[in-house]
Amino acid sequence: MASLNVGNLGEYLREQRRQAQLSLRQLADAAGVSNPYLSQIERGLRKPSADILQQLAKALRISAETLYVQAGILDERDRDEVETRAVILADPSINERQKQVLLQIYESFRKENALDASAGDSGESGEMPPKTTN
Repeated sequence: MASLNVGNLGEYLREQRRQAQLSLRQLADAAGVSNPYLSQIERGLRKPSADILQQLAKALRISAETLYVQAGILDERDRDEVETRAVILADPSINERQKQVLLQIYESFRKENALDASAGDSGESGEMPPKTTN
């Protein structure tokens, strides 16, 4: 896990708050945190927990994973996987069984590609040679 980069997180939060046209007090109220605590986060003086980041993301109507990446809690590559899973789970046009099957297929493709990538790193192609007939 990467170390927390609270300076950049604070700047990012402040920018998101301004884009949402919220005052510091409005965001603090919406997220259920104190005004001074939010101010300290924005100035890079405090390291918020993942729960607080989730509350802030909800209040700002942005992805919690985006804040986790900004805080150094989540790697950028991990965020892509989490967001893909979230989109699948949130899709109202497919039922729960279909969502689970789709997630299993998605995970199997990720594992297959990771194996192919590691085989490529070791000089193996991961592909079978073409069959020859006599």
